[in-house]
Amino acid sequence: MPLDGGRPLDLVKDLTLVGRQDDCDLQLDHKSVSKMHCVLVKADGMLFLRDLGSTNGTRVNGQRVRRAALMSEDQITIAGYGYRVVVEKNGTPPRAQAAAFDCTINVNAKEVPRPPQPAARPIPHAAQRGNDDDSVVLGDAILNNALPDVYPEDRR
Repeated sequence: MPLDGGRPLDLVKDLTLVGRQDDCDLQLDHKSVSKMHCVLVKADGMLFLRDLGSTNGTRVNGQRVRRAALMSEDQITIAGYGYRVVVEKNGTPPRAQAAAFDCTINVNAKEVPRPPQPAARPIPHAAQRGNDDDSVVLGDAILNNALPDVYPEDRR
């Protein structure tokens, strides 16, 4: 839903490419929007956003992100374009869904315990990609992805 009150955009495809190019699914004609800026993906009943290395970035709720799982009422900003996420399941408005379950809580990511790491195993190469995450295995150590999902705070 555009924040400026424009016509709502329906994401009918499982993968929606957003950018300035003519062949993007959602074309935003602004010099601050990259040719291929970001992608919105619907999977397993959820909506995900991934920035595609855009110059000026993509923001979710004011925070510049590389990737994010989007929830109903989240705000996405791309250049001067602002959108509010509205997720409807089976025709039920999002606020009615939240009221029906009333179980959403805010959790500080630093307070969530980290799951146990798998035991390191010898590998034939100096470095090898991890299985289902963005970790890298180097010898006996498992290192996290060097690029976080959220950019560090601007300290200007």
